[in-house]
Amino acid sequence: MNTVTAAPKGWIVRALDLVERLGNKLPDPAVLFLLLMVATWAVSWVLSGVSFEALDPRTGQPIAVKNLLAGASLTGFMAAMVNTFVTFPPLGVVLVAMLGLGVAEHTGFISAALRAALTVTPRMLLTPALVGVGIFSHVAVDAGYVLVIPLGAVIFYAAGRHPLAGIAAAFAGVSGGFSATLFVPSSLDPMLSGLTQAAAHLTDPAVVVNPLNNYFFTTASSFLIMAVGWFLTDRVIEPRLRGVPVDGDPAQMPRLDPLTAEEKRGLRWSVLAMAVLGGLFLATVLPGGSPWRAPEGTPLLEGQSDLLVAQAPLMQSIVPLIFIFFLVPGVVYGVVSGSVKNHRDVVQGMAKAMSGMGYYVVMAFFCAQFIYAFGQSNLGALLAIEGANGLRALGLPLGVTLVGIILLTSSVNLLIGSASAKWALIGAVMVPMLMELGVSPDLTQAAYRVGDSSSNIITPLLPYFPLIVVFCQKYVKSAGIGTLVALMLPYTVTLLVVWTAFLMGFWALDIPLGVGASFDYAPPAR
Repeated sequence: MNTVTAAPKGWIVRALDLVERLGNKLPDPAVLFLLLMVATWAVSWVLSGVSFEALDPRTGQPIAVKNLLAGASLTGFMAAMVNTFVTFPPLGVVLVAMLGLGVAEHTGFISAALRAALTVTPRMLLTPALVGVGIFSHVAVDAGYVLVIPLGAVIFYAAGRHPLAGIAAAFAGVSGGFSATLFVPSSLDPMLSGLTQAAAHLTDPAVVVNPLNNYFFTTASSFLIMAVGWFLTDRVIEPRLRGVPVDGDPAQMPRLDPLTAEEKRGLRWSVLAMAVLGGLFLATVLPGGSPWRAPEGTPLLEGQSDLLVAQAPLMQSIVPLIFIFFLVPGVVYGVVSGSVKNHRDVVQGMAKAMSGMGYYVVMAFFCAQFIYAFGQSNLGALLAIEGANGLRALGLPLGVTLVGIILLTSSVNLLIGSASAKWALIGAVMVPMLMELGVSPDLTQAAYRVGDSSSNIITPLLPYFPLIVVFCQKYVKSAGIGTLVALMLPYTVTLLVVWTAFLMGFWALDIPLGVGASFDYAPPAR
């Protein structure tokens, strides 16, 4: 890709450049996580003797910081170190999926398929389509991080656009729009509604929270996020990247030349292989007694299929299915096109993919240890509860309080990655408080979801954040934490403003948030 002389930079671009420079001056991500872990140990030692009045909603007792430098804590940390690493959720997801993707990329299947698709896809619609696919990927839990985001870079590069812009657009959809649902509910809906109902019962045990209580709002939000992602990617992010050279390994880049006869033949056979796989898969999924379905007695959403709940083997097999659905057509393409001569070529593709993940594995080790230590210390819980109590003590007007919940959530999100863990802490304070003020749990939960999603994309403590940095470095060798934060900061700021206004619009116009949802709560007569 040719470097284009950049136009004079506006203040926004200069500010983002400053964020990038400062961020990239931070230590290597692996060392950064190590330093954060040491800092967590030190702070836990200092605060372990302090008595806090705030109650931990998980235990009902005053919250206490655990001293991680105590002998029992240190030995427990050492004993758990290996298990903490190997059970780190993103690690297995990334490595297994990349085995199949590695073969498909090594044989040339992904490159050929994308070049063929780009011949029929309008260039101007690439961005909203990519953001929309990222939002839809929530149905497959975390698969979007390892599938949609790297393919976003490949699609943009193959279309002659900057690959980092493709990563930004896909990341905005997958993670920035994490609480959005493109028609199909995600596993987050019943998880959050269950915590909301538990918090509401602290005030009124008769309250019932529907798992689809935010469904209309989150579905409408999908189109808002697609519009925001489209505008920012094309008008802010990509123009800023025009002066950033793509200096990654040329052998790793998708070719832009037309398909050869061998490639066309290989693509036809590989697509046929995918169709056969899909047909066999549907034949085993659709029957009523399919073993892919959730066990009998599993709680379901209203109208939800027993294939789409977390307990269903289908939902637990998403990553292995990605592995197979890329491995088989990748091998077929390679054999037919001639890029695969024998089984050793297939194994080489897997090994090549794993060798590219070496840096990520190192970062994942230190990231896993830090997250474990931070969770054990109770520091995140302390910040969340004290923040919620502080917001309650301010006694602000309702609209301002809802905005405060959004800002509090987005701030705490920089330290606690789990959406359910944050809501278990914040919701236990905010839901009962706002119920006393006449605000329904449904509206409070919707405010939380806006804040939770908006800042996902700028926190290095997101478990998948190091992986996205690795994807960036494949195309721009100098990319680091600052590069990715500067890329995603415009999305975070814009989503916080626009999505908050969108929620306030729902409230002002009395547009239903979801099934069985309301804006107001009437306390029972006492």
